[in-house]
Amino acid sequence: MSDLNHQNFSTTQSGIQPKPNTVASDTTIAPSTLMTYVTGTVQIKTITPPMTGQHMLVLVFTDGSPGTTLTTGNIAVAIVPTQNLPTVLFYNPNTAQYTGFATNLT
Repeated sequence: MSDLNHQNFSTTQSGIQPKPNTVASDTTIAPSTLMTYVTGTVQIKTITPPMTGQHMLVLVFTDGSPGTTLTTGNIAVAIVPTQNLPTVLFYNPNTAQYTGFATNLT
């Protein structure tokens, strides 16, 4: 994705921005909006960065048993997501890795 589309990842959006998208869990995913719903149980190891600079992503896993993220790609620390609760990730362009946390609230 072009850095020109960075507004799609802003924490504030206008009504003309794309709505949150849904992707199937896979070893590599490519979010196209700030908030992305993830279906399935495949463990994610790589997230294709949608822009070159630092940014934040919010993943919401919809499956009852979402897979823990792997650290063999560009995710720095394994994250155990909870169904239907936000998992927040921050991209560090210095290390080219995502660091984040799952809310794990019940």
